[in-house]
Amino acid sequence: MKKLLHRLQRLLQIVVIFFFASTLLAVVAYRWLPVYVTPLMVIRCAQQVGHGEHIRLRHHWVPMSEMSSHLPTAVMASEDQLFMKHHGFDFNAISAAWEEQRAGKRQRGGSTISQQTAKNVFLWPAHSWVRKGLEVYFTALIELVWGKQRIMEVYLNSIEMGDGIYGAEAVAQLHFNCTASELSRVQCALIAATLPNPLRYSSKEPSAYMLRRQTWILRQMKNINVKMEE
Repeated sequence: MKKLLHRLQRLLQIVVIFFFASTLLAVVAYRWLPVYVTPLMVIRCAQQVGHGEHIRLRHHWVPMSEMSSHLPTAVMASEDQLFMKHHGFDFNAISAAWEEQRAGKRQRGGSTISQQTAKNVFLWPAHSWVRKGLEVYFTALIELVWGKQRIMEVYLNSIEMGDGIYGAEAVAQLHFNCTASELSRVQCALIAATLPNPLRYSSKEPSAYMLRRQTWILRQMKNINVKMEE
């Protein structure tokens, strides 16, 4: 019995060491390497196959220098206005989301852009305490290793922006017939307006609600400081 417990303890130590070593290596590697595929992309493709559909996956990695300067402003205005000030977590937003959940109200998103990036690149989209715990871990890592410029670059390249559409370049080509660098301020605000639910809201065929949200984002963009440093 003692030998079995010792072996299990040893195995657990190896698993823990491997987990931390491999995840740290992945985070360091993605500090410079493009992220060409994410778990969500794989899951969506599997779902499409399971439904007997053709695989829909449009994703073209481009550096931040080849994106419209309005796009980071728009997504911060829409998703995370304190992005440049926090260290990965907006505790006021998290607290408000928690209180609304306890009160049985419609849940709001409390995740920052950093948290969304960590989830998109390293994790899966299910709701569980295990996943949330890992999200905290990866968020802290990318804030430490990547910095704001790289987090935003990866976010804008990996986020789901429509059915089978991932990243700024793909949505620019498919919905606006241009490149990511040619997106206008108004178009960027419309893209940002879809991000709460890009499978429900479309920047190609915006609803009246989307247009109202776009107008709100355009107003908020005036107050966003997008200065980033490598």
